Amino acid sequence: MQDEYNAESIQILEGLGAVRRRPAMYIGDTDKKGLHHLLYEIVDNSIDEVLASFAKNIEVILKTDGSVTIRDDGRGIPTEKHSMGKSALEVVTTILHAGGKFEKKAYKVSGGLHGVGISVVNALSEWMEAEVHREGKIYVQKYARGVPTTPVEVIGDTNYRGTIIRFKPDTQIFPIIEFDYEMIMERLRELAFLNKGVRISIKNEHNNLESAFIFEGGLIQFIEHLNKTRNKIHSVIYFARQVGNIEAEIAFQYTDSYSEMIYSFANDIKTIDGGTHVSGLRTGLTRTLNDYGEENKLLKNGVKISGDDATEGLTAVLSIKVPEPQFEGQTKGKLGNSEIRGYVDSFFSSAFKQYLEENPQNAKIILVKCMSAMEAREAAQKAKELIRRKGIFESTILPGKLVDCIEEDPAKCELFIVEGDSAGGSSKQGRDKQTQAILPLKGKILNVEKAPLNKILMNNEIRNVVLALGTGFGTDFDVNKLRYHKVVIMSDADVDGSHIRTLILTLFYRHFKPLLENGYIYAAMPPLYKIKKSKIEKYAYNDDELAKIITELSEDVEIQRYKGLGEMNADQLWETTMNPETRILKKITIEDAMKADEIFSLLMGDAVEPRRAFIEQYAREVKNLDI
Repeated sequence: MQDEYNAESIQILEGLGAVRRRPAMYIGDTDKKGLHHLLYEIVDNSIDEVLASFAKNIEVILKTDGSVTIRDDGRGIPTEKHSMGKSALEVVTTILHAGGKFEKKAYKVSGGLHGVGISVVNALSEWMEAEVHREGKIYVQKYARGVPTTPVEVIGDTNYRGTIIRFKPDTQIFPIIEFDYEMIMERLRELAFLNKGVRISIKNEHNNLESAFIFEGGLIQFIEHLNKTRNKIHSVIYFARQVGNIEAEIAFQYTDSYSEMIYSFANDIKTIDGGTHVSGLRTGLTRTLNDYGEENKLLKNGVKISGDDATEGLTAVLSIKVPEPQFEGQTKGKLGNSEIRGYVDSFFSSAFKQYLEENPQNAKIILVKCMSAMEAREAAQKAKELIRRKGIFESTILPGKLVDCIEEDPAKCELFIVEGDSAGGSSKQGRDKQTQAILPLKGKILNVEKAPLNKILMNNEIRNVVLALGTGFGTDFDVNKLRYHKVVIMSDADVDGSHIRTLILTLFYRHFKPLLENGYIYAAMPPLYKIKKSKIEKYAYNDDELAKIITELSEDVEIQRYKGLGEMNADQLWETTMNPETRILKKITIEDAMKADEIFSLLMGDAVEPRRAFIEQYAREVKNLDI
């Protein structure tokens, strides 16, 4: 029975060990990502109760003292005595790899990416409290840094059912214990999309922000959310299937954009590197479109669309529920179950074929979109062949404007991509010739969000960037050939500079994403002001710093507002923006690919109304517009 969840459902794989001595082994790191991993571990436990059809509500509260409360209305952690002689609640919270997910009677399907769960959260918390409402009683146990400070006690009666976990991350482990409301909200909304009908809420008591999510439409609403900034060419398509213990559901929609967005999940865990379920989807999608196009005379002369043609402009969410997920890779972001490839291929092909036959108008719209992608791909291939014949993308050839550095070890080399010739001149004079290379760009580069591949390849400024990086482009891209392990975007501290930086980041995000994923991309942070009094010179990077410096030096000061990097002489540019000892660099990371996709599409895409609404909503909140 699926609800056979009691003390003997809890199996012990090993003791808690040295979690506090080596926390990164269990949560990845002790920075922002690791901190949030604690919260997600507890939420994942609640989601497992959702997947087992016992919970319908999950609540997250960020408390003013830095602690978190997470509540669900699932079955409640078992509290009766385990075979170890302790309460099952104490076993689960204090012993690593103890839980009800290893033996499939309690949970047919579960997430919990690393399987370390609540015991690691307990070990890395200054204090934790578990409150279980089960079988009419309220059970409570308290802990300090993983060690129980009270026994499991009954403190009252209840009509509620579920588990409430309260914990405060330990400042001995985490340098900063401030949770990011926006980041958590995005993850909770994602989980609400994946589990239709479940209510998930978050409240931040620091500023009284609240959000609650419940989506009866599930993945259909997920696609509508992802595509709200894109021009759609048909309505959302949705398929679902269950065979035995394996469930699959997919929602997808084509837009007129040039990029694909395929997001995949296994047991609600985001598989950022895809896997066998995504391979099955791609294979089924491409084959079905080719078969339908050939049978209905939409594809002629034996022409075949490729997998890339079939996914251009596609937004899709694929969710798999499987009893024994096998994850691969360093980040466990890839599903490896070989049987899932054929399962998804067969399920999707059958359902999509029927859809195309029943919706010939939409079928034609989709095939026309794919054929347009094919024509653009063929044009891009011809452009690449022309480029290859001229040797333009060969790694041995460098762009004429590039001023290279002497050092040849990529790990020690920095490339500054600089806006304009005037800033390029100052940066060339002020740089460290040993390790710093300069690539000036002329004006604003092409917005790749609105351009087909063949136009991107023929753009001079983009070709200069590709040549300087040395990685190649498209199918020829190889991150291991990168010539500089710090690629720094150095643009003016004004609106135009921000636009140029966004255009360059859009290029990197859409066509050089591994550079962002590996932490190679940075933004320089030049100062906005120079403050001078007699022989004292100081720099301010924002208005708050300016006010502080003015107070320190008294009112009688000279203030210079920098409108561009070209206004600085070489010494000033080196001292403020390029010197590794004194500069400020901002590493550009992808915390959430979906959020990045959404922002890039919103700000750089064709849809005007969503962008106008975004500006109207946030215009009053803008700070440091010129940075």
